[in-house]
This record gives sequence, structure tokens and C-alpha cells, in this order.
Amino acid sequence: MMRSLYSAISGLKNHQIYMDVIGNNIANVNTPGYKKNRTAFATMLGQSMRAASAPDQQETPAFGGINGIQIGLGAGIGSVDQIMTQGSAQYTGKDTDMMIEGEGMFVLNLNGEFLYTRSGNFSFDESGNLVEPSTGAILQGYDADKYDEDTGWEEVDSATETVNIRFHLGQEYVDDPDYKLTGYSIDKKGVIIGTYSNGNQTITTPIYRIALANFNNESGLVSMGNNFYTESNNSGKADLGYAGMDGRGYIIPNNLEMSNVDLAQEFTDMIVAQRGFQANSRVITVSDTMLQELIDLKRG
Repeated sequence: MMRSLYSAISGLKNHQIYMDVIGNNIANVNTPGYKKNRTAFATMLGQSMRAASAPDQQETPAFGGINGIQIGLGAGIGSVDQIMTQGSAQYTGKDTDMMIEGEGMFVLNLNGEFLYTRSGNFSFDESGNLVEPSTGAILQGYDADKYDEDTGWEEVDSATETVNIRFHLGQEYVDDPDYKLTGYSIDKKGVIIGTYSNGNQTITTPIYRIALANFNNESGLVSMGNNFYTESNNSGKADLGYAGMDGRGYIIPNNLEMSNVDLAQEFTDMIVAQRGFQANSRVITVSDTMLQELIDLKRG
């Protein structure tokens, strides 16, 4: 049977996967924090028809070297890469919406498991937890006990435990119960600043600082659905710490990071995938015609 048939079959399968990736990218064009995927093809093993030979090693060589002959046996999927470039910002005006400008991911706790996301559409639940609304995963940060008015925020590292971010309007100020929380704001370093009032005076003080996670290889994270990622053997361990420090990005409140899918690029890739599929289909058709010619020799 002709090798070209099987090479073309591998091409058909690869372009089907290529189209699957493109379709998923386009489906998530409006998904906050989505990172597009890219398909890369790779050659498969070839069949050796003739080995290479070395040239004559004499001072006056009688013959030169000869290259080997190999016939390729098709293509395979080399990788499907996650492209972790920054998406554009969309202003929402919602106080609990956030986006990361730069490196890093939000850290969430769901049933004791840490999950990571670039999507910052958060809301409060009934208990005052700041959660991802579709799953109830709770945003992680550092408590105000790590803040001192004179020295600022103390240093933390990945081993420092994070806490659930949980507060609500009307809660009492720790140092004076007469003061109640009347408002809050989030700055670019991820500090949640509470405003407390007793009716006559107001106090502003940090109550939490949002944690971000960095990875040596973000593209190696495993996508879990719901815009969540988890660590893999090739992503490296999460390096947790403050937003705006040690290479972690800054927080932009009242905005969401949109998908980094470029529709123009995806539609162009769709045309390439379609033409590649058609070309491989034509190889099968022509190979079949050649085989038919061989069969017709017997009839003749």
C-alpha cells in the first residue's frame, strides 16, 4: 500500500485537531481571562531507503560521501501551547471586579484545594466571602495583622499561609466597636482599604491584601474549566506573595481582563486548516487513483 495514503491520513487527523483548537478559541472569544491555544505540528519518523556513507578518507579520495535517503511517514501533533499573553481591559464599574496587569494569577480556595485564575469577576456571598460566583471558590489574601502603620506590610513568602478574604459592610472595627465598615476600595497593589465610621469620624485602614501566584512556566498549567488552572509537573510550584512585588503584576479594580483571542488570526488559521485538510484529502484521492491504475493492469 502506498505510504502517501497513511501520511495523508495523519495530516487529516492533525488538521481536525487544529480545527478543534481554533473552534475552542473562537468559542471563548468573550470569556474573561481566557488564554488561547496554539497547535504546532511535528514530523513523524521516516522510513530509511538508503543509509548515508562517509567519503573516502585517503589523502587523495577516490569518492565522496553520499547522503542517506529517507521517506517521511506523515505528521503528528507536536504540542498544543497555551499563549499566556495579556488580554485587553474591559471597564465594568463593579467594585469587586479586578484584572491583573502583568504577571501572576489570583489564588482561590475551593474545598481546601488551591486553584489559580486570570479571571477577576468576583462577588460577595451571604457570609461576606469574596468568591468566584459560579463555583464559590474563595479569593485568597493576607490579613491586616501583617500590616503596621510605621513599617508597612511585612515580608511574606510562598510558605506563608493565605486566608479567605471575608468582610461585609457594617462589621465592627477591631480596635473600636463603635466604628462600622461603611465602604472599601482596592488599590493597584491589591490592598483592600476599609472605611469605618462612628457617625462623626471616619477611619481608613487596610483590612486585606490580595495574594497573587507566579509560576516558572505558566504555559504548563493544567486547565480545569471555569477559568481555573492547577499546577502540573512542568509548571513549577506556585510562588505566592503580594500583588505588585517580586515580579507579580498590579491590580486594576473595576475592570476585567478579556480573552486574548484575536479573531482575525483565528479566521486566518481556520482557512489554513481547511485548505490543509483539503490538500491531504486530495493526496488520498490521487493515491487511490494510482492504485486503481495498478489494479487495471491485471485486467488488461
